[in-house]
Amino acid sequence: MSNIIRLRSTSLTTIRALISRSIQYSTITTSQTHRFFSTSITSFSNTNTKQTIQERLDAIPIERYRNFSIVAHVDHGKSTLSDRLLELTGVIEKGGNKQVLDKLDVERERGITIKAQTCSMFYNYKGQDYLLHLVDTPGHVDFRAEVSRSYASCGGALLLVDASQGVQAQTVANFYLAYSLGLRLIPVINKIDLGHADIPRSIEQVETTFELPKEDIVQVSAKTGLNVEQLLPSIIEKIPCPQGKLKDPFRSLLVDSWYDSYLGVVLLVNVVDGSIKKGQRIFSPHTQKKYEVKEVGIMYPDRVPTDNIKAGQVGYIVCGMKQTSEAIIGDTFMNVNHPTEPLPGFEEPKPMVFVGAFPADYTDFKDLDEHMSHLVLNDRSVTLQRETSNALGQGWRLGFLGSLHASVFKERLEKEYGASLILTNPTVPYKVVLGGGEEKIITNPDDFPDHTTKRMNVSKFQEPYVEALMTFPQEYLGAVIKLCDNNRGIQKEIQYLTTGQVLLRYEIPLAHLVEDFFGKLKSTTRGYASLDYEEAGYRDSKICKLELLINGKGVDALAQVMHNSLVQTVGKEWVEKFKEHVKNQLFEVIIQAKANNKIVARSTVKAKRKDVLAKLHASDISRRKKLLVNQKEGKKRMKSIGNVTVNQDAYQAFLKRS
Repeated sequence: MSNIIRLRSTSLTTIRALISRSIQYSTITTSQTHRFFSTSITSFSNTNTKQTIQERLDAIPIERYRNFSIVAHVDHGKSTLSDRLLELTGVIEKGGNKQVLDKLDVERERGITIKAQTCSMFYNYKGQDYLLHLVDTPGHVDFRAEVSRSYASCGGALLLVDASQGVQAQTVANFYLAYSLGLRLIPVINKIDLGHADIPRSIEQVETTFELPKEDIVQVSAKTGLNVEQLLPSIIEKIPCPQGKLKDPFRSLLVDSWYDSYLGVVLLVNVVDGSIKKGQRIFSPHTQKKYEVKEVGIMYPDRVPTDNIKAGQVGYIVCGMKQTSEAIIGDTFMNVNHPTEPLPGFEEPKPMVFVGAFPADYTDFKDLDEHMSHLVLNDRSVTLQRETSNALGQGWRLGFLGSLHASVFKERLEKEYGASLILTNPTVPYKVVLGGGEEKIITNPDDFPDHTTKRMNVSKFQEPYVEALMTFPQEYLGAVIKLCDNNRGIQKEIQYLTTGQVLLRYEIPLAHLVEDFFGKLKSTTRGYASLDYEEAGYRDSKICKLELLINGKGVDALAQVMHNSLVQTVGKEWVEKFKEHVKNQLFEVIIQAKANNKIVARSTVKAKRKDVLAKLHASDISRRKKLLVNQKEGKKRMKSIGNVTVNQDAYQAFLKRS
């Protein structure tokens, strides 16, 4: 009877699949027998109950755990390969949702991974169940924080290389990051089904660039599923198991968190030692706050509650945490009754691009403030600080890892919360060295010392540089060097690769990099270039604040710090552009650009003029002159006491100019 009930609970799709497989079984070869049973068992388990999943978890020792991620350049097939692995292990049905681990709308629309998502899988290998934990990491340099957090919970990684594009800049950067953390790397050549795929070239690059053995390379097509089944045995055989101890007191590393409107803050943790279950109490040595565990479980691919999570597993904890500020990435959570030594966390990267953010509607500030705090919890590399602008009202100063990071954050606010934001021009952190040797970091252009008062105590200014690593075909070398030189770059290295590509290393001011340098690089090379960068410290620089004045009053939200060589050109562009968005007033409006206590550009919006001579017909000339003089004097008085009214639409249109 129990078998009948269990059969009824099984989905009709799964039953059909099993019947179809059993019919075909008589025709498959011996080498396919293991694959058939493995896939059938795992497909069936996908429809099993929580109890069955718990039974399988309890039966797997830590020696049969494998935690791994996928290392790759943007658009080399990470998310598609993740889908194939989830299908092979029965977590999702074959041909179902695409990009299962790309859960954000903005990820699906842009075709990039932004948040590192996780999923647990069961795989039967040589008659034994294994628990595999997969992390699908981002490839873009702006989301390097997600990558580093993901690697912290893994023992190895698949190094993915596109057979048609070969090794790219971010492949190299992510490889060195994984290598520095001691991950065991398995090289994978993807997209071998493409007509223009150059497999021998890609293999040679993997051997020469990463010094990985040719014998370890697995050639796959994530799109068609070709050879993907060879990866799972490689993962089991080559990636080491976690080194935690189940008998030790509970210790877990917080690797991610997100906000749920019903559960509060959900913690994603890598359990290093011990175990934890519902009803037990945990605390953070960093915040000294205690919580009662309400629910624990694994991601399969969404939350699946289990009786406990234990050493070697990556799972989630719901503990009634309400304040987003209490979930500090890299923090250790441990059992209240068995306190132990905290785990070493990992250093979070510092934001290098700052923008002012203001609600398009003043009434939205309170709701937006709450939404922002929730979104910052889900992306802790964003810094959030309130500020007030004389033009745009109450707002925030946000810090990001890059310009794409800022763009994605704004898009997530708009799509997930229906918010409408005005973002100021991106700026980078500048360093001001005072006469006594004291250093001060300036992230808001409005705080930058002016030429007359604050600047008297300044010894020198410094701006941040980055070391940019670019790869592109050799025929574009001259154009790319010219682009870098025009952006005040300093050439460091040119390396000619055997594949007809060039690896170019430049030091470039970060301020130029965030001004769509990557877009210009793509345009120059017809889309063939890739870019990666890392911090290169601060350098002395001749920089100043360029601000926009309206009838002598500065608009703080539009101020920007830049190199002295740019102020003349940019200042002229600013005043002409802003003039287009200012409506005529009853008096003359003067728009000026000011830098180094000098006006570098000016434009005038003419006043509205009433025709005061309209009622005069045969009057004498003196009467006409008197009326015109009175009108002129009235305009002067109005200008001296009047305020220029510029609505937010004008600021928004001006800030969207790029």
